[in-house]
Amino acid sequence: MADETRKVAFICSKGDLDMAYPALVMGWAALGNGIDVTIFFTFWGMDMITKSRQDHLELAPVGKTSMKMSMMGLNTGNLGIPNFLGALPGMTAFATSLMKKKIAAVGAPPVGEYLQMLVDGGAKLYACKMSVDMMGLKKEDFVDGVIDIVTASDFMDMTEGAQIIFI
Repeated sequence: MADETRKVAFICSKGDLDMAYPALVMGWAALGNGIDVTIFFTFWGMDMITKSRQDHLELAPVGKTSMKMSMMGLNTGNLGIPNFLGALPGMTAFATSLMKKKIAAVGAPPVGEYLQMLVDGGAKLYACKMSVDMMGLKKEDFVDGVIDIVTASDFMDMTEGAQIIFI
């Protein structure tokens, strides 16, 4: 058992900018610790690997109760962004721009570059067949590094013994 390589598999189901990074960061950390990494993209998580969507991930402030006014540089303590403000035209673009700046400020690469680093490090990327079929996508719609389109059952088989983390 001690000689067996640890395995972790991430299921990425969300395409929001803030939901893209958890699997990327944890996957990179896992690779650095010699852990086998597999990432399965389903539903809106496929935006992370879809060529036409990857550079357009957004962060909508509506319904993000953890997003505070202080993130925008306003000294308001723990005051959240009121939903009515988040619904104003331009707020999603503003929040997205702000988050991209904060991500860059800590030295984290953009999503596409992060995924390429993971692939170069040995991570395996797969798209969900059911989601691909529902959204009318094809393998050529995905960025380089996506190995294949697989069923949920195939994913379960290929990640047997892995710790599975749903994001």
